[in-house]
Amino acid sequence: VEKGGEKNDTDERFDNLMSQMQEEKKKWDEEHDDSEDETDALLNKAIEMAISQGKGWKEGEREAYLEKILDDDYLDPLFATTQDELEKTGMAEAFSSLLHDDPPARLMSESKKKGNEAFMSGKKNVAKNVQYYRDAINQYYESFHWAQKVEPDVPTLDDGGKPVEDIPCYSEKELDEFKSTVLSNAAMAHLQLKNWGYVRDDSKRALAFNDKNVKAWYRLAKAHQMLQNWEEAGDAIDSGLSCDKDNKDLKKIRALCEKKIRRARLDRQRRERARAERISRVKDVWKHCKETGITLGRVPLVATVNDDDEEDDEAENRWHHHHPHTGRLPNRLSNGEWSWPCMFIYPSHNQSDFVEQFSESEILAYRMADMFPELENGDNETSMPWDYNNEFICSNLAVYFEVHCTEKDNVIHPEFVQKLKDQGSTMRFYESSRALKGDEGAEMATVARCTEKKLLHRQRKAW
Repeated sequence: VEKGGEKNDTDERFDNLMSQMQEEKKKWDEEHDDSEDETDALLNKAIEMAISQGKGWKEGEREAYLEKILDDDYLDPLFATTQDELEKTGMAEAFSSLLHDDPPARLMSESKKKGNEAFMSGKKNVAKNVQYYRDAINQYYESFHWAQKVEPDVPTLDDGGKPVEDIPCYSEKELDEFKSTVLSNAAMAHLQLKNWGYVRDDSKRALAFNDKNVKAWYRLAKAHQMLQNWEEAGDAIDSGLSCDKDNKDLKKIRALCEKKIRRARLDRQRRERARAERISRVKDVWKHCKETGITLGRVPLVATVNDDDEEDDEAENRWHHHHPHTGRLPNRLSNGEWSWPCMFIYPSHNQSDFVEQFSESEILAYRMADMFPELENGDNETSMPWDYNNEFICSNLAVYFEVHCTEKDNVIHPEFVQKLKDQGSTMRFYESSRALKGDEGAEMATVARCTEKKLLHRQRKAW
């Protein structure tokens, strides 16, 4: 009872609950005098009302909870045996607070201290037991975990200028420097284990909190050196020396990698110049096509959506004639005309010819006569070794142009030619074709293949 003799909300809710339970019992006694399980039914009804009023369930909340605990895969956090199982219950944070009574500001310093001790034990250990370094890594990660929970604060001082509480306080800058230090220490422990990928990642995380951490710059440069990422190693060395120009470790690694770093940077500049030239050429081609009314199109550069597709060889190699010659662009001739790369395909013999320059003003019959001359002076065989029946002479051939421009609700059949509607899509298709051919290395070829498979999947699904 609150001051003034008035009942608080809890008392009123309790009185209401008891009144409802008494009314329900009275009704039940009147309607079910001979029932054998009236006690159970009344008890269930009482529980229902107690939950709805005492627990304060929101609409649908109780049903969701019951569904959760009745699920076969549900595991009560009290019975979790591993950290992963505890994480799945969503109660890991609550149990962690029960395990540790000390505030996070104190726990983060203690974990860091334990990590330093474990690392020094690993350095002193004659048997080179790597478990010390693994323990150090775990302690550094735990220290970072607690540091994430610390809120920046200014200590409260008494009249004598001493902190009122013995709990350490940190400013935001001090917390960032602490986080950077423990992550850099974790990278140092990973370096002892030669886990170069983790050294790189933890060093980057450390520098995100403090970009003046010279030790993190050195460990990042060392990781890139061992991973043979020479240009990234050079950038890390330069950044570290800008913070400490006399750092011996950074100077030493720079002397070891200087030639390779310089070569990697020259290669990048060469690639950038080549790409700028390609962009300029694509722009010229697009401008010419817009002025002359030429429509450009693209075809799928892959035939299967994923590696598990069991399609026949014909489907898999649908565009195999294109690949040796992809990445070619039309050229402007000295007389101002444009010449286009042209592909002749002979499906009956599974063969093809590629003409690198075919002028826009050139008559097709003249080119065909040069490629497939008539048999003269008693010759009975053509010059093509695959033409076993000697049929491929100009007068016997018919040329077909296959053009697909059908669009229905902006959906294109996967086997049709899709129009390139802007300069950007033209450039992307051109770069993908070059990459898929291998001009930009194996890694970019894989990226281009995955991108093309995704596009083909969307096109098939839309159709």
